[in-house]
Order: sequence, then C-alpha cells, then structure tokens
Amino acid sequence: MKTITEFFVKKNILFKDFKEVLPKELNSRKKIQIFVGSTIDLKFYAIFIVDSKSRFIRKNADELISLTNTLSSYLGHNFKVKELFISSPLCSKAKEYLKNSGWSVRVDIM
Repeated sequence: MKTITEFFVKKNILFKDFKEVLPKELNSRKKIQIFVGSTIDLKFYAIFIVDSKSRFIRKNADELISLTNTLSSYLGHNFKVKELFISSPLCSKAKEYLKNSGWSVRVDIM
C-alpha cells in the first residue's frame, strides 16, 4: 500500500481516504489486490494490482471490468479513475480494450 501511495504522491495526487478491499468481500477468488480511495478534490479511484506469471489476456480484462462493476455496487458509487498496475506480460488487445473502457494501465512499476 505504501508504494502505491508514494507513486501517486509523486504525481501530486493526495488521497484523503484510502483502503484495501479484499476480493473475498466481492465473492471473487482471484489473486488480486484492490484499493479504493478518494482524493482531496473528490475523485474516486479504483486501483487493481495484478501480480501473476501468466499473460494477462482479453478474457482477464473482461473479468476485471466485471469485478469493477461488482465493486461499484458493493461500495455504492462509481469510480472516476480506474487504474491497473500489472507486472505480468500484457496482451496488446487486452490493453487496448481496457484503455477504450476508460482504464489507465501501468506495466512494471512495482
């Protein structure tokens, strides 16, 4: 969590509320870290961290968007900014699909 907040502080984004949501709370068995936060200017962030050895493909992108919709209904609000931090190889079609869906994808920053 500390590395994520430090990353956003370098980009001059300060969170007034930042917490982790366990995938089990969303009835998911995925090995993923989910963080939600709100900034000082009241933008809601959904931050997903995927750390796997296998390639992240389009099917995984669909599951991630589904998980985001579940998270939105669980917390009761939509997210203005959706970020994906990923350390595994990323399929170009999945990256393009996420970018068209309003996601920001960052590879290998952790």
